[in-house]
Amino acid sequence: MFVNLPVRDLDRSVAFFTALGFSFNPAFTNENATCMLVGEDAFVMLLVEPFFRQFTDKQLCDTSRSIEALVALSADSREGVDALLRLALAAGAREPRPAQDHGFMYQRSFEDLDGHAWELFHMAGEPA
Repeated sequence: MFVNLPVRDLDRSVAFFTALGFSFNPAFTNENATCMLVGEDAFVMLLVEPFFRQFTDKQLCDTSRSIEALVALSADSREGVDALLRLALAAGAREPRPAQDHGFMYQRSFEDLDGHAWELFHMAGEPA
């Protein structure tokens, strides 16, 4: 799976996600884009806004007022969720709401430097 996200400043975004522990594929990195490695078959392409616009006729979302998607990442534990959130906040992210504990699932969230919504969760059971 590839998720493509527009960013205003690629270097700043790479620094942010590097601080969270992510790495990037240099074969898919240039001044317009980079490929963030999320999982064995999961990648996030960070594309500078002018380059991203080449792939759509629609207006880009103003993430300070609207949301275009929720990107969800699973963690191995509740502690892993909290640890990744702490890294995101230390790197400049914003936490839009408090932790959610649904019994079978623990969830936190942050907005990255470009306002994209990221959901961090750990599932420890089945929904009722």
